[in-house]
Amino acid sequence: MTSPDNILLRLDPADEGRVRAVFDALEARGFPRQQQTPHITITFAPTMPADVVDLAGELLPAVVPASFRRAGVVVFGTRRRQTVAWLLETSEELEHIACEVSAANPEGRGRRWTPHLTVGLRLPRRMVGEYITALDALTPPDLAEFTAVRAGLWRPRAQEFTLLAGEAP
Repeated sequence: MTSPDNILLRLDPADEGRVRAVFDALEARGFPRQQQTPHITITFAPTMPADVVDLAGELLPAVVPASFRRAGVVVFGTRRRQTVAWLLETSEELEHIACEVSAANPEGRGRRWTPHLTVGLRLPRRMVGEYITALDALTPPDLAEFTAVRAGLWRPRAQEFTLLAGEAP
């Protein structure tokens, strides 16, 4: 399965490190290794149209850096493999911009955006309840807020990140 292009937000390095520490603790408990870079997707497509990238580059600098707060846990998927994520809340301004960028993407979900940070990618369905219990136990209480410090286009096939807003890595 080829991963799609993503317009996404990347975390402050300290926040990213704290999320990766949770990934490590989950792996130490016997759960599958989470190898993805912690991020918040705005929209994705097999190949991201240039006009959507341009729009994101125009709009996202106004809201990056952006603050997020964990608001719960959500499970995506209805089949054998499911994804566990932290549901996030952010500013109305960022939500509006993310919905506008998503709506411009012909492969997108229209004017909808569910801000989340994936913490368990493609887990076997039978494991999801146990995973969430461990996630709750292993997540430090002070890991409730995150800051996204850059936005960009991630093209996984080329392993290429194009900065659209915020500070360079």
